[in-house]
Amino acid sequence: MTNHIDLGTVLRQTLSANLYSNLVTRSTGRAVRTQIELLVSSSANRVLTVIDFAHVSMIDFSCADEVIAKLLQSFAPDREAYFVFRGMTDDHWHAVESVLERHGLALVVEADTGIELMGVLDEREQRAWQAMKRRGRAAAWELAGDMGEPEPTVRLALDRMWQRRLIMRHEGAYMPVGEIA
Repeated sequence: MTNHIDLGTVLRQTLSANLYSNLVTRSTGRAVRTQIELLVSSSANRVLTVIDFAHVSMIDFSCADEVIAKLLQSFAPDREAYFVFRGMTDDHWHAVESVLERHGLALVVEADTGIELMGVLDEREQRAWQAMKRRGRAAAWELAGDMGEPEPTVRLALDRMWQRRLIMRHEGAYMPVGEIA
């Protein structure tokens, strides 16, 4: 199942303000995150949610912490809730990047260049992601061959990425989350 959440719409509904398009203050972020969590929780056990920033002018650090960090932390590892963030601009990225670094998180972003991982990733995770993007859905042994590394080492990195909900796992293979958005 795939959900699409326009943050601008959620923000306006949550605050009952038609012209408000800035995600600022911790309480605003908490209210928006709560609405997103309700939608995701009412969905199937495996759900992909696209969170669209296109109608949000700016996000401050406290809102980024509430909406992004706490959202990413709230579903893993007990539920297969995957997120793709769309429509992020440089105006959003400064606060989001800071929050990801502080919490050691990463997320899937739909950019002009395609689906990318942003945030805190080790070198092996970055290489596995690039190999997976080139190949598409693949088993750990296939990606290990592409990377020139032992399969158990690559599988460990892939499983860490899956636990962080950066990639999907299905029938013994791994695939980028964003490929199905």
